[in-house]
Amino acid sequence: MINMKVTREKSAENRRALIHAASKLFRQHGVDGVGVADIGKEAGLTHGALYAQFPSKDALAAEALADAQLRSHQRMIASAKDGEPAVGEHLDSYLSKRHRDNVATGCAIAASGSEIARQDKSVSRSLAEGFERTVRALETAVQPSAVTATSRERALVIAVAEIGALIVARGLAKSNPQLSDEVLAASRRVLGEIGGER
Repeated sequence: MINMKVTREKSAENRRALIHAASKLFRQHGVDGVGVADIGKEAGLTHGALYAQFPSKDALAAEALADAQLRSHQRMIASAKDGEPAVGEHLDSYLSKRHRDNVATGCAIAASGSEIARQDKSVSRSLAEGFERTVRALETAVQPSAVTATSRERALVIAVAEIGALIVARGLAKSNPQLSDEVLAASRRVLGEIGGER
């Protein structure tokens, strides 16, 4: 008789594969647009393996969103010249054509934000934690400016506006790429000013 028990290491590897597959597919097609069989297939596993790791699709969605946001934040920090990105570095990366054109690897909030409101509370909690991490990073990066709002208020507005700008730029890209580029460029300039760029 063959022992089919999965080792702890293999179980952890399967879990990571499911999280990464779900993260990519949820950003590409939305949480509601992806079934557990799709996630299992993308991860090279069965949907039974998914339920061995997660009690529900919502539980997986919460972890996939958290993972996507953390990896995005880590990429941002890794690309910064001095550890934490300056507002301009952050905006250059976030409001780029490359980010706009790569939904599957980009910001999870911009890809799924409106849909998250219809998901489980755990999914909303993951969004809140990732969003707060971004705001804290921006809050420490903003410089004095003519805007009289606090650093936290400016960080909140930058985070919300960049997400909105990316969503609109993505929506325009196929039918009006020139306007899409204009949205990115104008948002980058104005949000940079709010962040204290000179």
